[in-house]
Amino acid sequence: MEGRRSGVRSAVVFNPAKLDDPDDLRVVLEKALAKAGWPAPEWHETTREDPGRGQSRAAVDAGADVVFACGGDGTIMACASGLVGTEAALAVLPSGTGNLLAANLGLSGDLAAGIAVAIEGGRRRLDLGLLKGGDEKRYFTVMAGMGFDAQMLGSTSETTKARIGWPAYIVGGLKHLRDGPMRISVRIDDRPPMRRRARSVLIANVGRLQGGVRLFKEAEPDDGWLDIAILTPRTVGHWAALGWAVLRRRGRVPRMETYRGHRIQVSSNRPQPRELDGDVIEAGRTLQVEVQPRAIWLCVPRPEDSDDLTYDVDAASERGERLVQQ
Repeated sequence: MEGRRSGVRSAVVFNPAKLDDPDDLRVVLEKALAKAGWPAPEWHETTREDPGRGQSRAAVDAGADVVFACGGDGTIMACASGLVGTEAALAVLPSGTGNLLAANLGLSGDLAAGIAVAIEGGRRRLDLGLLKGGDEKRYFTVMAGMGFDAQMLGSTSETTKARIGWPAYIVGGLKHLRDGPMRISVRIDDRPPMRRRARSVLIANVGRLQGGVRLFKEAEPDDGWLDIAILTPRTVGHWAALGWAVLRRRGRVPRMETYRGHRIQVSSNRPQPRELDGDVIEAGRTLQVEVQPRAIWLCVPRPEDSDDLTYDVDAASERGERLVQQ
């Protein structure tokens, strides 16, 4: 799936709540694709009932080779879920607040650069996490969590996020620093269960959080593993020490245990807040997930050296600007 190709069929799944001007996106994207020799894409708007999964699956069924996901991490997660088991590639055009998948993969938030990346044909297989339980399969690209992180997300208003960006999550989290811990059991693969009094359990496909904070040093989105953090702070002072150690990015982080695994089950003595990729889901007593290795194709920059996964964001943006100019 390498190399720039003409005549590639595509579709756009967009969240209108995350866009200032959907018509402007349509004009810019269709102009760039036409210059690259691609047909005009199909357009699918997300809804409250279906945030992108059904739309991306319908796009593939109609023959799309590339599905552009334009929205926040929730939109990207939903679109990725619809592409599991297909050969279509996901192209990320982030427009939300967190944009954690884009940040972890070095994808630019610049529209022109995102379009150029998709057209140039770089592709990379991406692992997904699968939430077990329930009738419908639910996947995540970034992270699943139980406890404090879900409380923080649920207490962060959309208005505050729109005004100050990702620091809004800190405001939401301050409301719950003094809440009591969960009594949990954590089982990783076939190892014996671990019992803890924890504030939060994070199960991650990538390593970085909001603001570029690196929580998991070894996490890669295509390594076939999920990374687990069990946070056990009891006081505001504990939270401060934990946060400072994470920000320093070296040495042991107090009140945090980290593990790696393929199958993880977290069980609590009572229902707890839960989240997938920044979207709060129904509370539950368990969080059971497993990794789905190399589940989808993702559009990524083509590095100059095939052994080097870095690239020049500004150069990609310049190439994209040439595609959208008159």
